[in-house]
Amino acid sequence: MVGGRVGEGSASDRGVLDGVDLVVVGAGLYGLTVAQQAAERARARVLVIDVRGHIGGNAYSSMDERTGAEIHRYGAHLFHTSNPRVWDYVNRFTSFTRYTHRVYTTHRGEVYPLPINLGTINQFFHAHYTPRQAKELIAGQAGELAGSDPSNLNDKGVSLIGRPLYEAFIKNYTAKQWDTDPADLPAGIIKRLPVRFDYDNRYFKDTWEGLPVDGYTAWMRRMAADPLIRVQLDTDFFDASQPVNRDAVVGRVPVVYTGPVDRYFDYALGDLKWRTVDFDEVRYPEADHYGCPVMNFADPDTPYTRAIEFKNFNPERRSSQNPGETVVWRESSRAAGRGDEPYYPVNTAADRALYHRYAAKAGEEPGVVFGGRLGTYAYYDMHQVINSALVAYDKRIHPMLTRTDGQ
Repeated sequence: MVGGRVGEGSASDRGVLDGVDLVVVGAGLYGLTVAQQAAERARARVLVIDVRGHIGGNAYSSMDERTGAEIHRYGAHLFHTSNPRVWDYVNRFTSFTRYTHRVYTTHRGEVYPLPINLGTINQFFHAHYTPRQAKELIAGQAGELAGSDPSNLNDKGVSLIGRPLYEAFIKNYTAKQWDTDPADLPAGIIKRLPVRFDYDNRYFKDTWEGLPVDGYTAWMRRMAADPLIRVQLDTDFFDASQPVNRDAVVGRVPVVYTGPVDRYFDYALGDLKWRTVDFDEVRYPEADHYGCPVMNFADPDTPYTRAIEFKNFNPERRSSQNPGETVVWRESSRAAGRGDEPYYPVNTAADRALYHRYAAKAGEEPGVVFGGRLGTYAYYDMHQVINSALVAYDKRIHPMLTRTDGQ
């Protein structure tokens, strides 16, 4: 049981929408935020469906019994925000640890801190530059690209951080991430490459940061705990053999759809391109293998982009973890097919143009709101997903649920 009226499996073939005011497709952060707001603010009876067998979308986590580590099943999820509304909202359902995210990268057998900061620069150049000297160095190493606005990722990277640092830490990592020469990738993929001219190696600079004290899944369950919310798992919105399907639902009750926008329209205009992520699990007979939660691998001869050691996200749980074993997931990226989990939108000019055509069709769907990263072909951090759901509820969904004109 997830919430007050939560069940798994198929709904009854008869009267499936009886007493349902809103159908939410997708039990991830966007869908659960909308469902919670609809139940609380409009006293709407909400049916949430998900094709997976769990709630939480890509933020779903579960405990590894052998090590006591909380496994982020779809890759590392770190919560951070500077948005007061989002921070106040999420603290209604969970408290957060004092975790501060720091990332390290291995390059030619040596470990460096990321994002690139004064420590990275001085270690890389075996120097002791002051902030002023480091700024002058980086500007000089950008050469003729300094201050320019290149259209490809390779030149954009050089213009921002200089050629030596870019080629050491960004170029090959990015080539592995996208399986493409960075010279052939659009500059927009890296809108900014932060270089800090001090020794601050915090990955995020938001006002608030942390991990949910008792895990992501417990947080999501509390969001769905209102008795007006019913969650139905293992339910494919496009399976006409079960009653909660697109053709049977759309037009009968308002729908919030958080799946792939091209799938909603049966790929009628073509497939939007995504990257997906594969994980290779490795276990080590030791308490701690990397000494940090995330280790990047910047060199081309390492096939994976990074390794995630889950124990290190929760040092406060050490007493309940197995000191004799640790679990690591090594992450690599490839092009996503229709049967894969889409993670990162490729976002070439052609893909953006195709998405805008789908968005135009989405705007004409009666009583359907498209949201989330899949529904809007965008990459969002968790706080951005929640904020977009709160805004969409305010502006579009609440008015649909509280109309008094009889339509």
